[in-house]
Amino acid sequence: MIAASYVGDRTVEVNPYTPSTPSSGEVRVRVSFVGLCGTDLHILHGSMDARVQVPLTFGHEMSGVVESVGAGVQNWQVGDAVTVMPLDWDGTCPACIAGHTHICQNLNFIGIDSPGALQTLWNVPADTLVRLPSDLALEVAALVEPVAVAVHDVRRSEVAAGDKAVVIGGGPIGLLIASVARQYGADVVLIEPDQHRRGLIASLGITTLDPGATDQTDFVEEWTGHAGADVVFEVSGSAAAMRGATGLAKVRGTIVIVAIHPTPREIDLQRVFWRELRLLGARVYQRTDFEEAVRLLQAGVIDTDAVITAIVPLDRIPEAVAELEAGRAMKVLVDVRQAEDLA
Repeated sequence: MIAASYVGDRTVEVNPYTPSTPSSGEVRVRVSFVGLCGTDLHILHGSMDARVQVPLTFGHEMSGVVESVGAGVQNWQVGDAVTVMPLDWDGTCPACIAGHTHICQNLNFIGIDSPGALQTLWNVPADTLVRLPSDLALEVAALVEPVAVAVHDVRRSEVAAGDKAVVIGGGPIGLLIASVARQYGADVVLIEPDQHRRGLIASLGITTLDPGATDQTDFVEEWTGHAGADVVFEVSGSAAAMRGATGLAKVRGTIVIVAIHPTPREIDLQRVFWRELRLLGARVYQRTDFEEAVRLLQAGVIDTDAVITAIVPLDRIPEAVAELEAGRAMKVLVDVRQAEDLA
């Protein structure tokens, strides 16, 4: 069996390993595809070295098939197609007791705080599994997790049919948020400085804006009849975007903070006060978001061809990371099924 691990110093190593037997309550999944995301890049850049333990087998966007089940596991059979909601909460902290288990104060995010999916065989708690329909291709199913992020963000925003929504940042999550918001009836504009990404997103029928060529505040004012956007999603993670987001929202509009901002940001609190804006954090997802993501993907309403740029084997992860860092790729999937050929 083969696994890809972050070993520090921006380095990924691919090495053989001996898989363990699933413990009681666990399921062993034969991993098919794993998506590389922005969080993985944060790990590889060393930005999360204070949190992760190296070597770390990372990866949490995945699809696969049940290989075997541990003692006490019910409702899962060998051969079931699955994805994993990679959240393992303690059930005892104040957040869990209040019903917010997905943001448990002692959350184990599988693939960050514990070993992830970039391995041939992966043992996970049975209650993290989400069933996949038999007619959903496994490479498409690897997008369930990021689509669930977008579903959670859009649901948190309470965007409604006919609302004007601005998405700042045209990476994979920004594109997926725009796609989901449109499915829920919103009128969407996506702000993205990169010409290639704008062209790709515009080809899907989503209105895009180059902030370097057009004043975004003036554009949104005209687009909304001088009211401002109902919802603004900040997905870029940039300081400038955060400073400008408050100028785009209507009176009592909502700004949803989706991106991971690694340092404190300047924000126009006078504007927040003056327009009674609502600042809303949106983090990870709940099981209902995963189930809705599966439904959207099965229905074919997400243009997965636009999201998936390439599919590579495990030993080409460094090249895939370079493509993502340079902004030349939207989403790269790793075909873990090819790992045995590398042994």
